[in-house]
Amino acid sequence: MLDQLTICAIATSPGMGAIATIRLSGEKAIEIADSVFQSAKSNKNLTDQKPNTLHFGSISDGNELIDEVVVSIFRSPHSFTGEDVIEITCHGSVYIQQRILQLLITKGARMARPGEFTQRAFLNGKMDLSQAEAVADLIASTNRATQKVAINQMRGGFSSELKNLRGELLHFIAMIELELDFSEEDVEFADRNQLKKLVSKIEEILRKLKNSFQLGNVIKNGIPVAIIGDTNVGKSTLLNALLNEEKSIVSDIHGTTRDVIEDVVNIHGTAFRFFDTAGIRETTDEIETLGIERSYSKLDQATVVILVVDTKNDFTTVFGRIVKIRKRLADQHLIIAANKVDRGSNETISGLKEMSLLPNEKLVFIAAKQKTNLDVLIQEMQHAVSLDSLSEDAVIVTNIRHFEALSKALESIERVQLGLENLISGDFLAQDIRECLHYLGEITGDISNDEILGHIFKNFCIGK
Repeated sequence: MLDQLTICAIATSPGMGAIATIRLSGEKAIEIADSVFQSAKSNKNLTDQKPNTLHFGSISDGNELIDEVVVSIFRSPHSFTGEDVIEITCHGSVYIQQRILQLLITKGARMARPGEFTQRAFLNGKMDLSQAEAVADLIASTNRATQKVAINQMRGGFSSELKNLRGELLHFIAMIELELDFSEEDVEFADRNQLKKLVSKIEEILRKLKNSFQLGNVIKNGIPVAIIGDTNVGKSTLLNALLNEEKSIVSDIHGTTRDVIEDVVNIHGTAFRFFDTAGIRETTDEIETLGIERSYSKLDQATVVILVVDTKNDFTTVFGRIVKIRKRLADQHLIIAANKVDRGSNETISGLKEMSLLPNEKLVFIAAKQKTNLDVLIQEMQHAVSLDSLSEDAVIVTNIRHFEALSKALESIERVQLGLENLISGDFLAQDIRECLHYLGEITGDISNDEILGHIFKNFCIGK
């Protein structure tokens, strides 16, 4: 898949800006850049310069000056791609960027394909496949949690875990296959007790990694928060207050929200995916009934459920709704948002304060219209998922490809465990261990094919 041609592309965001960066990578990167670059210091060639240095000068097409630029030099193998790399920083005019790019192509470079710089880094052994995918995740990160997980994976936290597992498994499969070579001698090179301990440890680690995908998916796509409650308790007002925009229609008319309204917002570095649901009440309106059914379905998808209750209503009505919602929840975190506290019934407010809360429940008194105590509500939402407690070296699976490979590797290692318990022959054990090794290798790219690589790198931007 790796050709020897020098590639080039604009590495900064498309469009006009203060500055832009154009990147070249390949055997002739420095030579091609040197052919169009004139140093501010006379008789200074890029080919003679030291690596990791910056050079000010200009780029010209013949006698026509295109722009004054700064050129960075990185020499193989100490570069992002493992090849000679040049980065040209020019002014951010779209016209200037395109002129320089066209000039480099006429001098022998070709346009890079999407993700080709990172793909070359992978093929040249600068990073494994999971680290390459983490580069894309880091670029796409929209909050502190996604950035933290992507940084750890890019530095090899996930890869290191898998490589250690593969290394230990490779040792045992070598011993088992050696036994097969001496099957007539009836010798045992692989200690079955040690193998049982290793397989048990690997099964525990694989299961932990696989299960972390649930949290990883939340981190990557935003924490799902369902805002639920009776009609006219202030759900839409609360959503608008959290989003700082008029996303939902607010009206005194019952049943205004008839479908689920969804939006994602980054609050203090954490992404929340809010669902404003239809108000729950008895109704004969078919469309509103369908909306209410969807409201209940969102409870199953949510990590956090905000039950909005109106403190102007009597306590019996409010408490009855809380009890009904409790019965529908599994292990979600429930935050009871007692709304309109500025106009609420003293009896209802007192009853809520004295009410016993379950371990996964919190009670917050708010006035959504005035944005009173919204900061307290947000704190409770963040505490419910505890993303701030993620350590810098936490290994969290966020990639569906990794999750599927881990699931298959786990199935294989479970068959090894069963085989050891049933004292099956070494050739069957070796087959299941090889299968586990295969799926672990797929994640890191030790085992890969052109179709998988093509699918992964096509989703990158061209300059990366």
